[in-house]
Amino acid sequence: MTGISPPDLQKALSGVEYPADSERLREVAEHNHAPKEVTERISHLGKRTFENPAEVSKAVFQQE
Repeated sequence: MTGISPPDLQKALSGVEYPADSERLREVAEHNHAPKEVTERISHLGKRTFENPAEVSKAVFQQE
């Protein structure tokens, strides 16, 4: 899975209120019409709660 940039992720998660779990992040990304690759990455984060956007970015980009 490649091709996602930090701005892509930021745009997909626009409007998320933290803390947020991975399910909520996925829902917001889908609502924001994020590319499938972004929602798939979020789905692979497991059942976790994130306190801020930096935690999400770290988890998403560690998957590469």
